[in-house]
Amino acid sequence: MAPEPLVRLDAVSKIFPGGGVGLDAVDLDIARGEFLTLLGPSGCGKTTSLRVIAGFESPSSGRVLLDGRDVTSLRPFDRPVNTVFQDYALFPHMDVAENVGFGLSLRKLSGAEQAKRVGEALDMVGLAEKLGARVSELSGGQRQRVALARAIVCEPRVLLLDEPLSALDAHLREQMQVELKRLQSRLGTTFVLVTHDQTEALSISDRIVVMNRGRIEQIAPPATLYDRPATKFVASFIGTMNLLQSRFVGRDGDRLRFAAGALPLEATSETGEAPGEGSMRTIGVRPEDLLATTEAATGTAPVRVSSIIFHGRTLRLHAELGQGIPVVIDAPRRAEGFQFSVGDVAHISLRRGANCPMLPG
Repeated sequence: MAPEPLVRLDAVSKIFPGGGVGLDAVDLDIARGEFLTLLGPSGCGKTTSLRVIAGFESPSSGRVLLDGRDVTSLRPFDRPVNTVFQDYALFPHMDVAENVGFGLSLRKLSGAEQAKRVGEALDMVGLAEKLGARVSELSGGQRQRVALARAIVCEPRVLLLDEPLSALDAHLREQMQVELKRLQSRLGTTFVLVTHDQTEALSISDRIVVMNRGRIEQIAPPATLYDRPATKFVASFIGTMNLLQSRFVGRDGDRLRFAAGALPLEATSETGEAPGEGSMRTIGVRPEDLLATTEAATGTAPVRVSSIIFHGRTLRLHAELGQGIPVVIDAPRRAEGFQFSVGDVAHISLRRGANCPMLPG
């Protein structure tokens, strides 16, 4: 028997005034101690889900359960949940210690106990030396850490993070991703993060919930989402994926053989579906799973290069695979035999052992 989830959304829907659908009968279980990320484009329902868990939004139908208890009608401050907001929501007239201890001041704790817990929380986020500093004296990264300390000092069962890193520059954002994961592992608290940044989600999550138009498209660990997306939306939203309309030409054991124009492909089916001979399916191919050379050979297909983009260790080729079919290829900058310019013809093939999912629809 599976363990009882810490948080459960049970057929939760949210219809806003005017008829806009925020959530459409969402079912979601969040395990104890996991780092779960709600990921998707603007308007997909991820922030609405977070606000429903926090109690800032009431569902139009369905239930919110915490540790098996129905908390749907409870006010936010009656739930063992804390939220870190995108703008941090710190009090500018208070110093760091007062900001962190604000929630504790509403509880029946001695001054010594409050001071002890504030100090421990600031130590956890690496800001023990900023105890008496004013908020205006802090950098963006330090303010984010203060907001985290204020959220964890009250020892919530669930910590909700509403795009807390979006205002940081790229380098600091990456640093804070590492710090968030480290802090979550140390505390063992359940973290639920909302982001539209797929790189962030893939970097720090135990599981990712990909949402679209108020519904869940797929829930899986990062590697599963990347390697085995369940829908075209997930395939196109997580990383870069070539979605190639391909003709089924046969099978070799559990490998399904297709042809996208002149390009031979091998794919796998998560559902076990066996397409009919000559039927068309969408095959997902990652850019790094395509190899490009200057020489034609068996198993290759010609493409014309339309642009080359510098990506650090790799070069990204945008090309056309017959009849104007767009295709993206990633290749090492210094790969032998890889000398292309815009307008050149390259010959591409599928990397041996590549995992190419056959996508529904």
